[in-house]
Amino acid sequence: MRSTTAVLATALPALALAVLGSSHPAVLSPESASWWRDLHVIGLVLFPLLALGPWAVVRVSKPAGPVGWVLEGLAVVLGLVYAAFYGALDALAGIGGGHETMRVGPGPWVAALFEIADALGVRGAYAYLAATVLAAVLALVAAPGVWRVLAATGALFAVVGAWSFLTSHIYWPVGVATMVMLGIGHTAMALAATRRRAAGRHGRAAAPAEHRVSRP
Repeated sequence: MRSTTAVLATALPALALAVLGSSHPAVLSPESASWWRDLHVIGLVLFPLLALGPWAVVRVSKPAGPVGWVLEGLAVVLGLVYAAFYGALDALAGIGGGHETMRVGPGPWVAALFEIADALGVRGAYAYLAATVLAAVLALVAAPGVWRVLAATGALFAVVGAWSFLTSHIYWPVGVATMVMLGIGHTAMALAATRRRAAGRHGRAAAPAEHRVSRP
């Protein structure tokens, strides 16, 4: 994976969700119900894309061979679990909650709907946290030399952001800051990890020249 592709995968979904979250209503009411519903229809597409961040970092950081493929497969599975369970929260509390509030108004059904939505969503958020921790460990191992400082900074941003995501959703201001942290963190880790491959290419290119010079 090229570094440009990795940056697009790690940065764009998180930043798009940050922009979307800046207009997220603080509470669900008859007045906010229409945008509450429509915002989460958009989120139904954007939220699963957030899983590209940890996966892209793992993709560029994984070791060669079967172990690397197993680790990437684990990142994919965790991403699918996140997308499925967090998508359920988005559909139930977001689209369903907004639509029903528009049609029948607020009532005790809101708390019951949010209860099951939160129970499902938190499972997805924990899967995302696990994928982010996996990505952070691999990036720290893969980043060469001083690039490990960038990887460590990115890991801190990403893991703290993923932990905040357990409770913050994309509400302003904490949820928006959470998305920005995830975008910065995963992008920094991806950039640091790709330096390993760049250094490897330069080393292989230099070897033949050194060999020719050493001949009598």
